[in-house]
Amino acid sequence: MFPFDVVVPDVDETPRQHESPQALVERLAIAKAQIVATKHPGALVIGSDQVAVHNGEIVGKPHTHERAVQQLRTASGRTVMLYTGLALVNSSSGRVQSEVVPYGVTFRTLTDRQIENYLHKEQPYHCAGSVKSEGLGVALLERFEGEDPATLIGLPLIRLIRMLENEGLPII
Repeated sequence: MFPFDVVVPDVDETPRQHESPQALVERLAIAKAQIVATKHPGALVIGSDQVAVHNGEIVGKPHTHERAVQQLRTASGRTVMLYTGLALVNSSSGRVQSEVVPYGVTFRTLTDRQIENYLHKEQPYHCAGSVKSEGLGVALLERFEGEDPATLIGLPLIRLIRMLENEGLPII
């Protein structure tokens, strides 16, 4: 096991005009890692950001109950794409590695009662697309499509392991 700290940098997550979901999450992952790297010399810094995309539009964190209800109604019975930007910054060398990892989730057809019960129990108002899949949110889903199941919770570990190995840090 490697020692680590969790740092939440202050980054404006507002999408730029005409910015694709993939470009947005890659830019934010890099920015987060670079900000933290400036304050941690000699460190490998991981940055990550994730968005959900419904019908071609970015669906961010709902922040309110009403927006979460709407997001889940829209996702009901449909496949939603999650895009996770992953960056690794070597603060010693300045080297930046980054990738965008897609992951599809198909929602069950949800009733209003299921949505309300879920939101009252889980309160995922700071989760992209209103789904906290590592908790009760998994009950809203019926199928997963992607290379790395850890991508679903916002940190594609398979890709991260490759990046760490590229920096001379073998995991096993």
